[in-house]
Amino acid sequence: MTTNAAIQSSLWGENSLPLRPASQVMKLERLGAYHQSRLSFMRTLVRRIFRERWKIEPALFNLDHEGYGTVVYEVQAPHGLFSFVLFSDYLSPDERNDRVIATKWDLTMALVEGKVDQEYIEKLRENVPKQEAGRVDARVFVLSRANRSARNFDYVVNQLAAGEQPDVAKIVEVGYLYRTTAVYGSGKLGMADWEKVREKHKDFARPFAGEMFVCLMLRNFSLLQVEHIARHKSPDTFNPMKPEIKRYFGIGNSTGLGMAPYLVNHPLLINQWIEMRELALARVRVLGSINQQVRETISQLIDRSAQHTLETLTEDEWQTNNNKAVIDDMASLKSRIECGFDRWDELLEYSEQHCSLQGQEMLVSCMLEIYPELVDELEDFHSAEEFLDLDPLMPAEQLKDIIENSYDWALAIDFDAEGARETYWYRSEEKMEPRLGSVADIEGKKKQMALGVGYAVRKCYNQLIEYIAQNPEDTTARFMVAHPKLRGIVRRIQGMNRCVYGDIQANLLDREVLPMHLLRAKLAFFGVSKFDPRSRLWVRNTMFQGAPLLEEIGQTFNDDWFMPLAPKQ
Repeated sequence: MTTNAAIQSSLWGENSLPLRPASQVMKLERLGAYHQSRLSFMRTLVRRIFRERWKIEPALFNLDHEGYGTVVYEVQAPHGLFSFVLFSDYLSPDERNDRVIATKWDLTMALVEGKVDQEYIEKLRENVPKQEAGRVDARVFVLSRANRSARNFDYVVNQLAAGEQPDVAKIVEVGYLYRTTAVYGSGKLGMADWEKVREKHKDFARPFAGEMFVCLMLRNFSLLQVEHIARHKSPDTFNPMKPEIKRYFGIGNSTGLGMAPYLVNHPLLINQWIEMRELALARVRVLGSINQQVRETISQLIDRSAQHTLETLTEDEWQTNNNKAVIDDMASLKSRIECGFDRWDELLEYSEQHCSLQGQEMLVSCMLEIYPELVDELEDFHSAEEFLDLDPLMPAEQLKDIIENSYDWALAIDFDAEGARETYWYRSEEKMEPRLGSVADIEGKKKQMALGVGYAVRKCYNQLIEYIAQNPEDTTARFMVAHPKLRGIVRRIQGMNRCVYGDIQANLLDREVLPMHLLRAKLAFFGVSKFDPRSRLWVRNTMFQGAPLLEEIGQTFNDDWFMPLAPKQ
């Protein structure tokens, strides 16, 4: 794994950069305040596609006049050829369901290595539309499905068929034509596992690059399909959609608890993602020159962020209040900028004193946007070797010191307080999806997942203290012989000792835990926007809104779709 120290040493000599401490960065509420940035995976994927000029062309386009049928795109990337295979099927209103229990969808799709012949397409047709109920082989490395937007799809078709453009005000309400409810990869349902993808398919060797690409292709197809249907519906009056309106359409996404445990179960990977973001911020703080043009640019980005937030509509009271706070924060920051500043730390310190967490992290995203020369190369360092090795020769006393220094946050939690251990996480047998339960459910608690890292550390520490009192000179190996059930948490404690970040500093077993923070943190790394919580357990959002169109590959690329705004009409 490439560490911050290695990157700093190779690029900036011996100068150390001021990273924000884990005690600040890894608080659950701050992670849940993250926004998209230049290092978000959608942004890095689009930059790569346009920089390398991938060729993405339809090899099979077999849709009837209502948009049903089969489409195959061939994707020629620098290191290989891939096929994006999509099936569009009629879905009756009574079968339409966005929940994970659904069994039919408007669209199902797969990303496949190499060319696909008719025989293989038929094999995919037998399985891809079934999603979890089907099986595919290791040529496939991403599966997904999507449903039409009830409010937008037919409306846009009718507008284009009549020679009119969609009303931008309606797109602001729902900024997509399709929403996806699942994007599967990493070996599920017989697909290629991540190790194969990373080693064999260099074009998709970054975390979630394949999954993000499928969503980008879905967005491209959604725009193509509405024009196809509208053209056949009324060929004499049809008028294609204006490019600026096309760009404002993204892809809708619904994300539930299935994503939450990932941040806990992949601490080394999460550490790497956050390290790169924090290193980018540190570079800007130290090396980002400030002149009048930079001051004007940050002011414009602040204005854009406020307007984007204003255009984010939600019925959720909690998110509405968050959005109002961000808008107020941007106004406050704008006033501070107009007073003048010479160091980025002046603005950061001001935001920490006067802004909400979401406002503070919005400022960070805006700062990263200004300096691609300092930030963009870090996109190549988002992968990590995920091995938490046990060091049996470590003295038990040293293990105790690590806990006291790195897990002081866990030791400070009163796990005996009312409600402190009331929640547990378990996996649904029906859909193999994470769920939340209460300790009152004795049978359900037997299926709980090991997400209470803080509590596990606390129990380990208590037993370690007792053991050292009797055996002060012993090693970790002997402690493990005495307490073999602690092997997993000891491995994590030792493995994470070489990381700056990675462990979320919160009690995920608490009665008041808000899973939404976990969902939002991961989605921000993906690059989504327009967060719209539907409960404390799942959230709707928008992907690739404002991104350039695939037909623009090869043209001058302006990587400027951060916090996209509604086009003027």
